[in-house]
Amino acid sequence: MIQWQDIISALALVMVLEGVFPFLNPSGLRRALKAIDVMTDGQLRGLGLASMLLGIAILYFAKS
Repeated sequence: MIQWQDIISALALVMVLEGVFPFLNPSGLRRALKAIDVMTDGQLRGLGLASMLLGIAILYFAKS
């Protein structure tokens, strides 16, 4: 059973990981955001879907 502590820990880890790239390479983040800005909605949805599927796969293999 998932506990609130696990969910909060997972969210905290997401925040840490999302902060690494802008901390280490702020100009690279700006370039990436500019590239994202010109993507179509379909491209962004595909990127989001691929990210979610990869995350699910990683969780599956990490738990087994």
